[in-house]
Amino acid sequence: MTTISRTMLCGLLALFAAGAATARADENTNPPSNPGEYLARAADCVSCHSAPGGKAFAGGLKMGSPLGNIYSTNITPDAETGIGSYSLADFDRALRQGIAKDGHRLYPAMPYPSYAKLSDADVAALYAFFMKQVPPVHQANRPNEIPSYLDMRWPLAIWSSLFTDSGSYVNKSGHDAEWNRGAYLVQGPGHCGACHTPRGFAWQEKALDENDSDYLAGALLDAWYAPDLRGDVRTGLGRWSKDDIVSFLKSGHNKSAAVFGSMIDVVNNSTPYMSDADLSAIAGYLKSLPATSTQPAYAYNDATTTALRGGHATQPGAALYAGVCWACHGYDGKGFAPYTPALAGNPVVLDEDPSSLINLVLNGSNPVVVKGTPDSYRMPQFRLQLSDQQIADVVTFIRNGWGNQGAAVTAAQVAELRKTTDPNSDQVIILKMR
Repeated sequence: MTTISRTMLCGLLALFAAGAATARADENTNPPSNPGEYLARAADCVSCHSAPGGKAFAGGLKMGSPLGNIYSTNITPDAETGIGSYSLADFDRALRQGIAKDGHRLYPAMPYPSYAKLSDADVAALYAFFMKQVPPVHQANRPNEIPSYLDMRWPLAIWSSLFTDSGSYVNKSGHDAEWNRGAYLVQGPGHCGACHTPRGFAWQEKALDENDSDYLAGALLDAWYAPDLRGDVRTGLGRWSKDDIVSFLKSGHNKSAAVFGSMIDVVNNSTPYMSDADLSAIAGYLKSLPATSTQPAYAYNDATTTALRGGHATQPGAALYAGVCWACHGYDGKGFAPYTPALAGNPVVLDEDPSSLINLVLNGSNPVVVKGTPDSYRMPQFRLQLSDQQIADVVTFIRNGWGNQGAAVTAAQVAELRKTTDPNSDQVIILKMR
């Protein structure tokens, strides 16, 4: 059996198996009853403060920064290596101001500009959970890989004063309770802006709430482009309903899209554990954000479908698509919802920045595990099978088929991402909280 036919067969089998897996995942839908654990899920603390193969909250996750690699810290209640000696005031200052107990400033990889909006009650609930429910792990923190001449912390005090708002979230008049709950979850514990808001000259989020059109407008992060979450009709959520957003947060996919990149850790460890009411509030808030620009509406065109089915598609990349991609995404580019996403009209495909699409073809996607049940389908990686030019050709073909209109991708763009991305796509964090 050839490599291509094996790929197609696996894709077809996955379509039949995925239905049963998803049904099992939906059997356990109750959110955590402990308020602190619920908030820790909503804030996705476990994904950053745990390393693949390690223990929950013991730290050690390697994260890139403009200055060098840093490692997340142990936040279990171990008295020597964790936060066991922290008082509630110490915990609060670290969480909402980015200042550790000994007074040193935390790098803003810790999203304290968002956590600053947490309520006093939620901070206290989180503290109680970490101190009383999380098992202590004696594991020393790994030193950061930042040159000593750049590892000065005092400039972070200036950075924080310039780019962090003080004070908990205050409900906005003119909006109902659901909208305010959604705004609080997105801006505060969910810290969605940390990935989805573009960064400024000092690596600060350009906006922290909906009062600025840069907020959640999309941003490049670790070779993935975190998509626009505003109302843009081509590259944002303009064509998604509230139910589409809720489905995506609960399962990692919907009729239009499938989760990828660091968002997989969020789905594996956070959003499926949240209540339907909170997910609906998040969706309602996101749907209230206006578009950042006037974009022409997407219109499907079946010329690509006809050419592929008739064997007449001659564009570079068409033969590769017909040989490798069609079994999962269809000759019509509409995929097989909700298990394999549509490519026709997909905001990730239409985005000006093709990084995520290139990265997916190069490295595939990580496993999605919703409440302990793995999804039966995942995007395979093609970095060993396809050259830079072949990947550039097939991505360009996808970005211009079925009515999509996207700039061509070059082999040089693929080569750059090939150098800077990790081919080991199985390093995901799926951990029990306690």
